Amino acid sequence: MHVKTNDTVMVISGKDKGTQGKITRALPKVNRVVVEGVNVVTKHQKARNAMQPGGIIHKENPIDASNVMLVCPKCGKPTRVNHKVSAVTADNGKTSRVMIRVCKKCGADID
Repeated sequence: MHVKTNDTVMVISGKDKGTQGKITRALPKVNRVVVEGVNVVTKHQKARNAMQPGGIIHKENPIDASNVMLVCPKCGKPTRVNHKVSAVTADNGKTSRVMIRVCKKCGADID
């Protein structure tokens, strides 16, 4: 998936098109994300006990990850994500490869 939890994204399609928000939860197995303030639904909840009262609750439902675009922290524009391989050398002398997300518009590192 091209986005992670705590990324700032912009919704590019649907009823909340153009809205920016932060990803609160990512569901990679079903390719969905929960963005705060986006796809808010009303749920009528019945009271279960004295500690949990009933009422009308507003909550965010997941939307498909293909409907959001990552906002670059440097240039502030919605962008597609490019991946760059970076070699990291550990203190024991071994080298490991790490994938870094890069903005396709300005070239800044996102991770």
